[in-house]
Amino acid sequence: MIPTQPTCALKRAALVLSTSALAFAGATPAYAQVDEIVVTAQKVKQNIQDVPIAISAVTGDAMARAGAKSLEDITSIVPSVTFRKGTTNANSAIVMRGVGTISFSVAAEPSVSTVVDGIVLSRSGQSFLDLVDFERLEVLRGPQGTLFGKNASAGLVNIVSKGGTRDFEAEANVSGTTDDEYRAKMSISGPLSQDLTGRFTGFYGKYDGNLTNTYYDKTVNGYEHYGARGLIDYDGEGGRLRLIADYFKANDDCCAEVTGVSRGAVLDGELGIVPQGEDTREVNQNLITRSLDRQYSFTLNADIDTFADHTFSIVTGYRNWKNTEIRDGDFLPRAIVATPQLHDRGTVETDQVSAEVRLASPQNQALTYQVGGFFWYSKNTQDFTRSDVTCTTSTSPIDAATGARPCNLADTVNTLFPTATSRSDVSFRNWALFGQSTYEITPGLRFTLGGRFTHDSVSYVHTRAPAVNATTGLPATGAGLSGVGAGGTVATGGNGTNTSRGSTSANNFSGKAVLQYDVADDVMVYGSFTRGYKGPAFNVFFNHVAPTNSQAIDPEKSNSYEAGFKSQFFDRMLQVNASAFLVDYKGFQANNFVLLNGAVVTNLTNAGTVRSKGAELDVTFAPTSGLTFRANAAYADAKVRKFNPNPLTNAPDARDGTRLPLAPKFSYTIGADYDVDVGPVKLYLSSDWHHVSKQFSDLGESGPIDPYGLWNASIGVSDPDDRYRLTLMVKNILDDSYVLLNTSAGQRLMIPRDADRYAGLNLRARFN
Repeated sequence: MIPTQPTCALKRAALVLSTSALAFAGATPAYAQVDEIVVTAQKVKQNIQDVPIAISAVTGDAMARAGAKSLEDITSIVPSVTFRKGTTNANSAIVMRGVGTISFSVAAEPSVSTVVDGIVLSRSGQSFLDLVDFERLEVLRGPQGTLFGKNASAGLVNIVSKGGTRDFEAEANVSGTTDDEYRAKMSISGPLSQDLTGRFTGFYGKYDGNLTNTYYDKTVNGYEHYGARGLIDYDGEGGRLRLIADYFKANDDCCAEVTGVSRGAVLDGELGIVPQGEDTREVNQNLITRSLDRQYSFTLNADIDTFADHTFSIVTGYRNWKNTEIRDGDFLPRAIVATPQLHDRGTVETDQVSAEVRLASPQNQALTYQVGGFFWYSKNTQDFTRSDVTCTTSTSPIDAATGARPCNLADTVNTLFPTATSRSDVSFRNWALFGQSTYEITPGLRFTLGGRFTHDSVSYVHTRAPAVNATTGLPATGAGLSGVGAGGTVATGGNGTNTSRGSTSANNFSGKAVLQYDVADDVMVYGSFTRGYKGPAFNVFFNHVAPTNSQAIDPEKSNSYEAGFKSQFFDRMLQVNASAFLVDYKGFQANNFVLLNGAVVTNLTNAGTVRSKGAELDVTFAPTSGLTFRANAAYADAKVRKFNPNPLTNAPDARDGTRLPLAPKFSYTIGADYDVDVGPVKLYLSSDWHHVSKQFSDLGESGPIDPYGLWNASIGVSDPDDRYRLTLMVKNILDDSYVLLNTSAGQRLMIPRDADRYAGLNLRARFN
């Protein structure tokens, strides 16, 4: 367990900086400045210090130095972001400032949007893949609906790829860790012809996992990933053009959850594992949980120089994502009397195509503006099968070792095999018109006004027959299996069939108004009002039953008030950015968990109104050449203001005033980087401490997650020209365990990889 006393946290935080502080003490003072980062947070290139948005930008080199390999790793770099790790990528989610959409429905979209090279991803799961060859990652906090669209009501992650190079370059990376992870990546970049450059990258990674499944005597929660991407850049007379194609494949035996507390003497005996809370590292399951992903995409970006130095931009692309989930839902090695076996297999496939056109004015004038249009279509299908084994009595003898009586699988009279299969087809259509302009009222005083009109339509067809016994075909219900078809019964207002259909549409106007003022050359203050929007949805999932689940989920709308400043001092040696925010959400789309025949199933609903308020601070200090101190902190008080009454009884909900799930009140990261020449070599020292306060896994403050802190560090050595660099990295130096998710009062705990200390070596070679 992580000690929660502030003194312990402070002591450890001080320890994190000790290595770099000692290096600083012996350093020779030299001129230094905080690096300038150019972002496209407003779809034009700007210095991050000039953008009146709470934004964190992380370069690809900084992510590599931190050992970050996917979007999941940004939580330790940007404290405002938390991550919900599901049993598969399809039900994982990003949470920002305490707000995010956690849903298993294929007819719902995220509150935190992910944009890759200008393409908005349809579903959260598409983004939880390896980050390969990217230039920078921008995290925009708060609603971003004006320029980025409907599924950014809580924030946005913008990923920008590295481009081609004018000169030939090649880079190779190989790495290995003490917990048996091995990775390799090769990139080649250079000129193809006049004004034409290209980049090609291939990668492979394999990791055994951090848990042991004693049933198979196999390590699980690992992965095998591989893929490639190619990019062509044109930069010449008349404009710029970028073509990108990529392919990604994942074969993960992830993500099994451990039993952290006792489930009773009999089930404990069946598991054969002594529960040790967050220190448990074994499971005993007769089905290995898996998450299989395949994704490919094609993207075209064009910036065409037009009249009077205006730029006409086109961003269009196609993406296909397929995820297959294989899940053990009972977490036991077999079915026993009164405790059924539950196994799931589901496949989600998403096809999306989008196009955006924009016209932007020159950026070096008093009035700047951009106008545009957007179109997006996505088709989502899901095939899902749940299979149970259940018995209330058995002809098998009691197992003397465990005290359990197993179901006799050969006895098809007393042992039933309930099963059902569903098919869901969901279509999203969206078009929008938007514009934003900034006017410099007086030198240093600027006013920004923007708006977006959005039209959404969602339709679905969901088919599922009542559960039957697989051996006889006769009706039979079981854990998580309904005896009613998807269309519901006539008596309850359904259509009495196995099919449910629905469609809905919505129009919305969102926008923003920002006033910013340059107090001094390197000090800017701003205040903003932003209205965000997330489109309508349906609760389309395996156990969907009309008419209850066929009611449309209304759009989620947010009003955000934010004030902040961005500043640099001492000739840009010190950079301090801060913001304070208050965001109210109406029609918050949230996932409720309910019991169906003894198994927990999900139910998406308009939960009511929630509020997130708090403050964020980002500090970077570069006192001397090669040495950088950094600190990022976030305070977010995200709570349910008023949960909608129970629709059956109209009684008020007990969750009013409770904190939202995965919304720690306070989190911070402090660290330091130091690059120094030592004789014929160059050293690269890096260390950071990341702390997260108490949080909850689900609505109603259920599933508490204890505070935790992680200390990571690395040391690298290279030749003077940095052509060859060898880096030693250590994660979770103090070997303090923690959990990402706590379900069913500790009976299901999600244990991340870095809950245990591990080390690794990375060798990088560059050629040109």
